[in-house]
Formats: sequence, structure tokens, C-alpha cells
Amino acid sequence: MTQHHDDHGYDDHGHDENARDDEAESVDLSKDGGPGRSVVCGVVLRGEGVRGEVVDLSAARARRHLDEDQHDDTGEGAEVVEGVVLDADELVRKAPAVAGARSRRELVPSHLLDRETLAGLVADSARRAGFTVAFHALRLPLYWLRLLQLAPRGAWRIVRALFWWASDGNGRQVRRAVALGQVMGSAEATAFHRVSEQHRDRVRTRLAVLGAAVLAVTVVGYVLATSLAAWALLLAVGTTLAGIGALGRKPDERITGSAVSTSAVPRFTSDLILTALGSLGIAELNKHLRLAEAGRPGGEGVRFVGPIHRDGSGWRADLDLPPGVTAADVIEKRDRLASGLRRPLGCVWPEPDASQHEGRLILWVGDKALSAGKPVPWPLAKTGKVSLFEPFPIGVDQRGRPATLTLMYASMVIGATPRMGKTFTLRLLLLAAALDPLAEVHPYDLKGSGDLSALETVAHRYRAGDEEEDLAYLMADLRALVKDMRRRYTVIRSLPRSECPENKVTPDLAARRELGLHPVVLGIDECQFLFEHPVHGKDAETLITDLVKRGPAVGIVVLVATQRPDAKSLPTGISANAILRYCLRVMGQTENDMVLGTSMYKAGIRATTFTRSDLGIGYLVGEGAEPVIVKTAYLDNPAAAAIAARARTARIAAGRLTGHAAGIDPDTDENAPVPTVLDDLAEVMATGPEKEWSEVLVQRLAEYRPDVYTGWDADDLAGAVAPFGLKTIQVGRRDGAKVLNRRGLTQSGVHAALTERDDKRGA
Repeated sequence: MTQHHDDHGYDDHGHDENARDDEAESVDLSKDGGPGRSVVCGVVLRGEGVRGEVVDLSAARARRHLDEDQHDDTGEGAEVVEGVVLDADELVRKAPAVAGARSRRELVPSHLLDRETLAGLVADSARRAGFTVAFHALRLPLYWLRLLQLAPRGAWRIVRALFWWASDGNGRQVRRAVALGQVMGSAEATAFHRVSEQHRDRVRTRLAVLGAAVLAVTVVGYVLATSLAAWALLLAVGTTLAGIGALGRKPDERITGSAVSTSAVPRFTSDLILTALGSLGIAELNKHLRLAEAGRPGGEGVRFVGPIHRDGSGWRADLDLPPGVTAADVIEKRDRLASGLRRPLGCVWPEPDASQHEGRLILWVGDKALSAGKPVPWPLAKTGKVSLFEPFPIGVDQRGRPATLTLMYASMVIGATPRMGKTFTLRLLLLAAALDPLAEVHPYDLKGSGDLSALETVAHRYRAGDEEEDLAYLMADLRALVKDMRRRYTVIRSLPRSECPENKVTPDLAARRELGLHPVVLGIDECQFLFEHPVHGKDAETLITDLVKRGPAVGIVVLVATQRPDAKSLPTGISANAILRYCLRVMGQTENDMVLGTSMYKAGIRATTFTRSDLGIGYLVGEGAEPVIVKTAYLDNPAAAAIAARARTARIAAGRLTGHAAGIDPDTDENAPVPTVLDDLAEVMATGPEKEWSEVLVQRLAEYRPDVYTGWDADDLAGAVAPFGLKTIQVGRRDGAKVLNRRGLTQSGVHAALTERDDKRGA
């Protein structure tokens, strides 16, 4: 394999500073070798398939200075071998390409074979043509008045042209030149006489033709005027006057207007893209652009992978950025890029190409801002069902392509500032779950606005508001879900491997009513009211964190939405374990990363760039390999109620209408004590030592409440007590001569946490 000598750490003299072969020292003669010398990995090759010789560079240079024409190609005492000198450069050129180094280009560009792209292109062309026709049709009276104004000038031009033709204007000029003495001699006089005769004959003939034409036009005009209807006569006269006016137009005078403004938005060209990239202030990018423009080595510039082409309702350019510049560098400066392209921010959407390298940038520029389009209709609004195990439509991306979501095996966090479409997005997802007859829906509207009221007719559990009875109802439901989650794991473990090979719920298992493994979707709007509650907040955080971590595998999906995504309103244990994340407009980096994930802001995924008009538009993370911009489908309250009614009918037919929708709700006493892990710890530690290891406490808890604590470990216990301000400590136990230290809890610490909790309840 041939490699450049720099890859081996050669110094300026061609010697390897780091490596020494056991037999000889490799020398690079590529810089100073004469014709016929070739070096591969520092060795001079001679002969066909024979061994090469190591040459001392200093000796070779000395001999070359003595006699340049008769220098010896080998070192002192080296053996000369007859043969053909191998040219390393030629070998490299003829060597087969490394697998994967090159890829075949498409015979036909994929965007020309994509049905959606072609349909969009045809629709866009038809839309543009229709607009142009309508634009000019509405202005036909104005155009006719302009032509009528020019009709006198056109009539004068017609009369002048006919007079010039009938009077043989060209011949007249020749005769005048002869009469002024510019033509002399007998031969010229004879020619003048002949030209004069021809002129007279030509004028007589043309006058006769002109008279006949005028007579014919007069007769035809009279016949049309007496036989045509009034409207047809007016149309004929108007068309004639318009034609005469067109002849009176000056070369630079426009009659029609322009259907589009050519100065408002410049064309999306490669030059415009390069100008915009150069305005981003990226030092490495600017360096390569300058070097490439000057034609100097080291400047690779920006390479366009393919032609700029139409893609949906916009234009797409695929390009490779210079080495050292990533797509994230450009995405981070999207606002500056939009300024350079002279487009609104909502029209410019740069994104990386996950199938290529980090320097591949896909730049898509829409015809209009995403927020300026019509509300996105939901394909399932009128008909259709949903399976939560499969993707279902939720809206479109910035290019107008359908965007889908799969709720099964994932929990989701939705964050945004107020009035940006957060609740409508949550309602859309819950309506999709309602269209799956197997799914059990638990919507909670803690804001109390009634935005989720349409789901009450299909909900297994439902509450609107954040009153004490509402939160007690929710807490009872959370505890029931955690208990059901543990039951589901027990069922999964009991199933044979042939029925449950991956130890998770499948569509077949969910459909078996006796197993009770149907999907459950818990949706909580304005979850900060729950997590910040002085009494229920810590318990709710513990329960929901457990559901988010372990619930998806057994079919329990948690959706939480908040307008204040911070550590208090959206606990880290929940946000860090949610697979799906949807972030509409937020105000800062902290809120952005709380919803979308750590370092997303730094990577250029910034929901802070959305404006107040970008309703229902946000970044969706977790559904695909890369974050995508999604504009969710819009459903108002009447449409949501109609969908819920359709879902209720389907559930009744399938025998799946349960809980609140069926008129069955659990009794909830807001004054009844709520057992928590603290109460259970106090119970199991009552007869034991002051300090106990967490492993021992977990075993005792599992014996005390097997339906709740089975499967817990020391880490689960530490996470469960942390929201109450209780931390595990080092607990030492002597085992013979050794002292073993493990994490554990103390009775005094548990009782202190209980006292603090009860004080808050009393307040």
C-alpha cells in the first residue's frame, strides 16, 4: 500500500524519526531522485517482481554532485539488479479504488423520480401559470387603454410606411443622388434613365395595389359592420385598435405589468449561496473561500454535490463544506444565513445529512415561511384508525413532507412558552391514541381550561383543574399505574420465549384481553402544577419518573407538557429519560436544552429562533436519526369532539370503553393518608437497627409490598427518597476482621423526612 511520507513522521531529510526497521533504514528519495527513480514507502524499487535496495541519501547526493550525467543509482557496494523501474505515481493511478472511496452517481436524479417532488413541481408550475394568467386577465382593460393611447402613433406609422412603399422611397433616394451630381458620365446617365423608368413603373403598380387593398378593406369592414353582432363588432374594433396601438409602442415601452416582483427576492443560485456562507463569520469557511477564489492551493471552497433543484414548495442545494467546517456551524447561524440569502428566517432551513459526513449540508429554501401557510389538515380527522405500534401522521416538516410519530415504547416531553400550541399538540397525540381501540387514555388538564374536554368521552381517567380533589384523583391514578406496571412485568416474565422474545409488549400481546397488556397513554398538561405542589409534588415526581423509565417497555406511555421547562417544573429524572421531545418556541438556552436534551442548543438545534407567529411549529427529537422541524396539524374544539365521538363508537363496538368514559370512577378521599415510600420505610425499619443497608431495605420492602417494590434495587431506593430530601449515607458493618461500607438509610433520617412532609400537608 502506498502512503505519503508525512504519514510516517519523516523529517525534512526523508528519514523516519520514530520507526526503525530491523533490517534497514527506509529512505525517501522522492524529492531528489532523477528520472526513473520511484519510491514506495521510502524504498527504491527496481526490476519486475524483484527485491529493492536501500540507498544512503547522503552518499547518493554526493555522487550526483560529482557527475550528474553518470551518477550511480545505487549506494556504494550495493548490488545493481537489471529490470524495469517501477513508477510509484503510475502504480497509484492504476491501482484499484479503495472500496467505499467512490460511490456511483444516480442514473436519474432521485428528485426526478420522487412522486411527491414531481407532484409538487407540477402543482407549483400550474399554480404559477394560473396566477400569471389571472393577473394579466384582470388587467386587460388597462392594457387596452394603454394601446388605445398609442393608436394615433401607430396609425401614423402605418400611413408613413405605406406612403414610403407606394412611392418607392428607396429608388427616390438613388435618383436624388444622381441629380446632385454624384453619378457622372454617359454610362451613368443611361443608368439614371433606366432607373427613372423603373421607378415610374413601380410607383404605378404599387399605387394600384394599394388602392385595391384599401377598397377591399373598406368593403370587408362594411360587411362586418352590418352583419356582426354589437359585441362582436366592438371586439373586432377593439382588437384592431389594440393592434394599431401595438405598432405605435416604443422599443423600451412596456404595455403589460410583471406578475412577480423580480427585485424583492433574488434567485436562489450558487453565487448567492456562496455570498451568504461568506457572511456567516466562520473563520475556517472564509479562509477556504478566499483561497479558492484566488486559485491558491489549500482552498477547497464549497463543492456543490448536485444541481440546485426544485424540492416540494422550495429549492434544495446539497453541498460539501470545506474541511474543518461542519453543518452544525452553519445551522447555528441560521439567522445570518437567511440574511445573506435575502429570505425570511422561516424560509431558510439548513440541516445535516445523516447518511454522509459532518461537512455535508442540505440547504432548503422555501417559497414562503412555514408559518405563512394554511393550517395543516390532519389526515385522520375524517376517517381512519391508529395503531400506537406504528407511525401515525402528526403534521408536516418544513418542506411540506408528512411527519409521523410512533408513541409505543417511548415517553414524551412537550415544552413551549404560553400560547404557542403546546396543549393543541398534546391533544392531537391523545386523540391519535383514542383512535386506537386497544389504547387506554388518561388525560389530565391541570390548567383547567377545558382544552382536553373532548377526550372525556373516551378517557379511562380524566380530570380538568388543579384543585386538591383533582390532584388526589391524579395521584391515585399514578399509584394504580405504577402497580399495574409491576403486574405487567410479572406477566411478561411468565410468558414463554416464543410469545415474548424481546420481553416487551407486542401488538399480538396487547390484543389479548386476558393479559391486560394493552397500551396506556397518560397525558398531563401543565405538569408544573403537579411537580411544584407542596404535598404531592415529591410523590408525583417519584411515581412518574418510575413510569417514564420502565413503563414504555410494557406499554405505558407518559406525555407531559409544560410552559415553564425548568428543573422544578420538569424534573431531570423525567426529562433525561424521555425518548421523544417536542419543543416549540422557548426563550433561552436552558429551556431549549431542558426539553430537547443537553447540548442541543450548542449543536444548532435552537427553538429560540422561532418567532411569535410560528404557532404549532417546533423541533421534534427522537423519532428519527436527526431533529426535524414539524408543524403539527391543527384541530379546533369541534373537530376534536368529532374525532373523539368517532373513537368512542369504535371502542363501544370493540368492547373497549372503560373507566370514566363508561361511568366508572374510583372513589377518592382527599383527606385519606397517601402511603409513600417513606411510610413503608418507617414500617420495615421499626424493628431493625438505626442504620441499615439499602440492599436489605429493598428486600424488606419487597416482602412488605411485593406488588410495588418487587424488582427494586439500591439505586431505585435512592432515587425514590431523593425527592423528599433524604440521601443515602455510608453504613459500616463489621464482618470478622473487615468493615464493609455500603450505602444505606437511618431511622432518624426517615422520621425527619416524614415529619417535614406532614408539616407541609398541614400547612
